[in-house]
Amino acid sequence: MSAKYIIGSLAGSFVIAYGCDYFVSDVKIFGGSTPGTVSNKEWGEATEKMFQAWPRTAGSPVVMNPISRQNFIVKTGSE
Repeated sequence: MSAKYIIGSLAGSFVIAYGCDYFVSDVKIFGGSTPGTVSNKEWGEATEKMFQAWPRTAGSPVVMNPISRQNFIVKTGSE
């Protein structure tokens, strides 16, 4: 009997959390706007090219954006 209350309250809290996230982030009830660096795909591609072309001078080469690349270390064939 208590399981239905627990499951119901969890489901309700997820609905409330989603609603709050939607209205604050997407509808922007507190004002603000999405910056062009987030919404402009060409800017993102240019930034990614710049990061990949960054000169590396010390240590083994690594990918510049570890969050989107899962922090994989780039290995050459001779290592």
